[in-house]
Amino acid sequence: MGERRDRPFQLSFNSSLKVDFQGSRVTSDGGLVLVRELDERLGLSELMERHLSDSRRGKNIQLPLADLLRQSIYSRLAGYEDVNDAARLSQDPTFRLIGSRKIWERGAALTSRLQSFETEVLTQADNLAGLAALNRELIGRAEAIDSSRRTVLDMDSTEVAVYGQQEQSAYNGHFESTCYHRCCCSIVKATASPPNCGPATSIAPTAGKNCCCPRSSGSRRRAKK
Repeated sequence: MGERRDRPFQLSFNSSLKVDFQGSRVTSDGGLVLVRELDERLGLSELMERHLSDSRRGKNIQLPLADLLRQSIYSRLAGYEDVNDAARLSQDPTFRLIGSRKIWERGAALTSRLQSFETEVLTQADNLAGLAALNRELIGRAEAIDSSRRTVLDMDSTEVAVYGQQEQSAYNGHFESTCYHRCCCSIVKATASPPNCGPATSIAPTAGKNCCCPRSSGSRRRAKK
């Protein structure tokens, strides 16, 4: 609304307030930008070029293989367990920015394109072997980073029981209940002695009753399982 479409709607009763539609620039997955920076520093793009082949060559290719693979991986990292959300995520600011310049304006892949990429391109024998090799080299590069400062993520498995058929809830055989299965994480900054990362001196507060997943022998047994 307003007289001009290129400026926010100005309220008459309070000129310091502005009403503007920002929906296209709002995202709840901004943390993936940091993961994108990590994969850039580890050289994921170079590893994809080395180990993966694009069988779509010679066809009408609108999105590069690297963009499709990142969208597939990052959507799982963000908690989207399948490609059903791809159409909505294609216009998500984070998913547009983590790709190449080509999709900054046009958007990421839609559901049908991403699904065919995962089921037809990635499942080829050469690419399955390439993904395994890529994964090994990526982990190797991360482990080779020489730093005496480490951040340890202490992850514990926990159960959030639900009552009814809430979206994304499922029956969990270990807890024998219908629940959300969460992995709670506490961050421990440590000074380690490479290469085995020990001994480490924790400077993080001890988890207590206010922690989302209190430390206990039971939660640690569940985490190992």
